[in-house]
Amino acid sequence: MKPFIPAMALRAALRGAVWAAMGAGVWMPASGATELPAPAAAAQPRAPAEAPNASREGARDARSYFTDLELLTQEGRKVRFYSDVLEGRTVLINVIYANCKDACPLITQQLNEVRRQIPDLFGKRVFFVTLSSDPMLDTPQILKQFAQKQGADVAGWTFLTGSKENMDQVLKRLGQYAQNKEEHSTGLIAGNVGAKRWAKLRPDLPPAAIAQRLSTLADAGVLGAP
Repeated sequence: MKPFIPAMALRAALRGAVWAAMGAGVWMPASGATELPAPAAAAQPRAPAEAPNASREGARDARSYFTDLELLTQEGRKVRFYSDVLEGRTVLINVIYANCKDACPLITQQLNEVRRQIPDLFGKRVFFVTLSSDPMLDTPQILKQFAQKQGADVAGWTFLTGSKENMDQVLKRLGQYAQNKEEHSTGLIAGNVGAKRWAKLRPDLPPAAIAQRLSTLADAGVLGAP
């Protein structure tokens, strides 16, 4: 794998090293790492991704931008990416491939810790979405096995695969596409879809920092919230 953060550094960070002076929502590369371009819909949303819930026209624009392509969950259920997975939610999105032995399981465990820190939000206002970078091999059954092994096969966490054409297009719209599955980004994308608020997060941030960022995003657009 050629992750956003080198595997050795990622292992050290996720196994206890605290990365000081990292602000949640700031895409700061580790020394020697390569900064990844911001997803088009995540940094400063363009017109197609603006105000998806503000009007019927805005919803159509957001659906068109993110795509409403048909994908498959780890249960084998057909879903539309925007309508069924994103619309009206605060989401944390990451990318894996199921036979990864290094960064993908570690990051999944990291996200497990994050969800445990937001029990009042997870599965209600905050949802996790894990996309396959290897849809040719990652069948729903394979993703189900991966999720179960990692303790992540829980309500509120959706693992998605589908045709390679559809998955590639979804990943491209999120700025997460890589030609080789091993080169997929390990970065996290967090967003309040309705409020048009997005952040890019390093997976080696302390779980509490990621949880706090998700809580802030979930409150975005609520009366009186920033």
